[in-house]
Amino acid sequence: MKLSSIIALLFLLISFNSQAQSDKMKEKREQIKSMKVEFLTTELDLSQSEADKFWPIYTAFEDKEFELKHSKSKTLIKKYNESKDKMTEKEASLLLNQMDKNEEELFLLRKKFAANLKGVIPPSKIILLKKLEEDFNRKLLAQYRNKGQQRKD
Repeated sequence: MKLSSIIALLFLLISFNSQAQSDKMKEKREQIKSMKVEFLTTELDLSQSEADKFWPIYTAFEDKEFELKHSKSKTLIKKYNESKDKMTEKEASLLLNQMDKNEEELFLLRKKFAANLKGVIPPSKIILLKKLEEDFNRKLLAQYRNKGQQRKD
């Protein structure tokens, strides 16, 4: 077999593998989203009217938050990892400013989200939502840890 054929086959296999991993991650993320929706729906006790207005706002917020946390943060971390050994102080300062800007965008997004919810659900449910999100994340983390311990046993 020619070297070029082997390289092409190798590239093809790597592409399929990374696509499969990406699909698994998307599937897992959708599964977690579904669990979270079920949890929040039950615990928030939204009326039909509240739910109809709440979920589009919440979904848009979560999508934008995910983008900011993962896409932009990963880009910044990748940039750091690629050049950390040869990064000048000026470059580090620029990267730090970009990281600060990303954090500020997240803060402003959360602030806008809370403001948008004020006309949809009462303030007590907005506060409860924040608590429930933390509860859900703790619950998810506990499940993840338990799965890891079960695999070791």
